[in-house]
Amino acid sequence: MKPVVYIESSVISYLVSRPSRDVIVAGRQALTLEWWENEKQRFDLRVSALVEDEIGRGDPSAAERRLALIERIPSLAATDNALFLSERLIAEKAIPAGSEDDALHIAIAATQGVDYLLTWNFKHINNAETKKLITRIVESLGYVCPLLCSPEELGGTFND
Repeated sequence: MKPVVYIESSVISYLVSRPSRDVIVAGRQALTLEWWENEKQRFDLRVSALVEDEIGRGDPSAAERRLALIERIPSLAATDNALFLSERLIAEKAIPAGSEDDALHIAIAATQGVDYLLTWNFKHINNAETKKLITRIVESLGYVCPLLCSPEELGGTFND
């Protein structure tokens, strides 16, 4: 059985956006494309209706390209348990108020038993200062916290 990876919206956005002149963003775009082409087949991918909603916003042609990338990826439900967990993440200040969608991404992945949450969101999700608190809250409710990581951090299989 393959590990399950929840693909958060930022990853899909980096895949289809125009090449950036910002060297950091351009590097992340290249790493995302490399992961998508070389690593994704090792995992069972998942998204959610929240991802679909987020990537469906903005420029219609770009939104169409983003949505086309995920059309065959199964979607996880935002259950009542996920909503409760996301509220706890906000209430206990693991995720700041006003970033409810970020909390919900984590909660959907955790309550659905996902192994990895793949994201470029270093501000609220893949943040060294908040990961410990996020994990504590998730685990206090009886779930296993998915590993919160970027495409750069997930993959890189070794060839013998």
